[in-house]
Formats: sequence, structure tokens, C-alpha cells
Amino acid sequence: MKIALVGIGKIALDQHVPALNASPDWDLAATVSRKGTVDGVEAFTDIDAMLEARPDIPVVSLCLPPVPRFEAAQAVLRAGRHLMLEKPPGATLAEVHALCDLAERQGVTIYATWHSRMAMAVAAARDWLAGKTVHEGRIIWREDVRKWHPGQDWIFEAGGMGVFDPGINALSILTAILPQPVRLLSADLDFPANRQAPIAARLQFSQGVGADFDFRQEGPQTWDMEFQTDAGQMALRMGGNRLEIDGRHVQGADDIMGEYPALYARMAKLVGEGKSDADLAPMVLVADAFTLGRRNTVADFQF
Repeated sequence: MKIALVGIGKIALDQHVPALNASPDWDLAATVSRKGTVDGVEAFTDIDAMLEARPDIPVVSLCLPPVPRFEAAQAVLRAGRHLMLEKPPGATLAEVHALCDLAERQGVTIYATWHSRMAMAVAAARDWLAGKTVHEGRIIWREDVRKWHPGQDWIFEAGGMGVFDPGINALSILTAILPQPVRLLSADLDFPANRQAPIAARLQFSQGVGADFDFRQEGPQTWDMEFQTDAGQMALRMGGNRLEIDGRHVQGADDIMGEYPALYARMAKLVGEGKSDADLAPMVLVADAFTLGRRNTVADFQF
């Protein structure tokens, strides 16, 4: 099936293009980007021009930052094409609900992806927790923004989400594996004095679950979560790729792999079955953090 990729930046080149090139389901037939291109693929700089010129492409994958994404997403759906959204699926919950309603009216698939849910050990963690009682949990999600988003000032603009860009990955796993959903109780958000989005956050949820997000960690990166339950301790490490039970490694590996190929396989299945998948639970928790969060001003940040 032919697919167009919109927004040829770092995440598209690092993850989406290799996944599409290796997929038996997809043929990358066009790209749309102000500057980026992919060798051997027809390139456009305007999404409306691509949609008009390539009626043979039934599926579009959007990798744009969240704030400018809505207009492009709306154009795709109005053209009757299936739509795949990089996380987070939009800048606000209201606009994503609007896109879901439009997709339903148009009779096309919309897929709000959460790549961390496809990590190697997430499904096994969900299965192990099923039927158990969580007494407390701790999430530590710390990474280096200069490594993963070099020079990308948009991530610290209003709507760019700041540390919640990676933090929502942890929340996507949390909302997928817990037997009972959590709700946010409180949040402390650290905003650099010269930026509009937080660089660190500390969150407290129900069920005794806490989270520590930080965008300033250099050296080894930390993507861990641990839970104490009525049947022992479970830990997910390396972004959901390694499962430990009572300190013993039982599944997965330290290598991060396979998430984006799994997303595109899921998209092919959804399109084939005429279904959609737009779970917004991780985004709800982030919105609640901005609503309830106490704002702390910290040192200026420069790339």
C-alpha cells in the first residue's frame, strides 16, 4: 500500500523511513516537508499539492510537531485518506477529538500512535499485572534534550510539551499496563526562565504511583518504572524493553528496537479491517498536569 510521510525531520529519518523501507506492507511513495527529502521518493513542500497530485496514495503518516499538525491532519481526512499520527496526536485534546469525529464521518482510519507501547516487554508486563493490586509505583524518565532534539526550539514553545514529549511515552506505557487506571493528584513543573514549556516535572498519581521526568540528564539515559504489588515487584526498564520480576530478568533486552515497525504493522491491520485506534489516556494525564501543576522557575536553558 502506498503511503506519504509528512514532516521529514529527525524522528522521520531515524525511525519512520527505516521502518517503512523494511515493511512488507508499505511503499513510501511521497514526502511532504519544507526542507527534508528522502532519496528516490517524490518530494512536495505543500500537503494540499501532494494530496491533489497523488490520489493514488490512500494513507498519510504525519510526523509534524503537534502545534502545526491539525490543519495538515484535517486536510488528509477531508481528502478521504487514512491518517497515522506521531505522538502526541495533537496539541490539544479538543482538536484530536475533532479529528476522530472527522475520520468517522469520512469513513477512514485514524491511528493515534504511542510507540513506547510497542516496546518489547510492555505486553508481558500488562499480562503479569492483570488481576493484581498495585500498592505503589515509581517512574523515572530522564533524558538529554540536546541529544534527542538538538536545536529544536519548538519543543520548549507553548504547545511543544517540553519534558512531556518524552514523559508522555512513560504515561503511554503506564496507561496500557495497569489493571486499574490512575488519576493525577498533583504536579510540580520546572520551567526555564526563558522558555514556555517545562524542562522537568514531578507527578503524583493515585495508587501510590509517582513520576520524575527530566530533560537535562547527560550520559546514560534512564527510562524505568517499578511497581510493588500484592504478588511482588515488577520493573520495566530501558523504555519498556526489559521486564524484571522480583529483581530477576524474565523478558526482553536492553536494546531498543522494533517499535516503529510494529506501529506500521498495526496501521496496515487497522486499514485492512476498516478500524481506528485513538486512545487519548496518556494525553489526558499530561493535560491534567498542566492544569494542576505548580509552576517553578528554574535557570535559563540554551541548546
